[in-house]
Amino acid sequence: MDGHEAEMTWSRAGAATIIIDHTAVPGALRGRGVGQALVRRAVEDARAEGRRIVPLCPFARAQIARHPQWQDVLEG
Repeated sequence: MDGHEAEMTWSRAGAATIIIDHTAVPGALRGRGVGQALVRRAVEDARAEGRRIVPLCPFARAQIARHPQWQDVLEG
């Protein structure tokens, strides 16, 4: 976006679990909902694929906690 890249790193833990371990948004994009959009996409993908999410990344964990409608994909 606007020449900047945001990122989320994740890995699979077995056939049904995704571990989100990192998100990064450059300062130029902060406050524009970019990080939230990354987490939302992970939630949507997990739902579509029948997977669960373990949010080890503090940002992802906080975003999922703030959105009750995303709680259904949490592992555990």
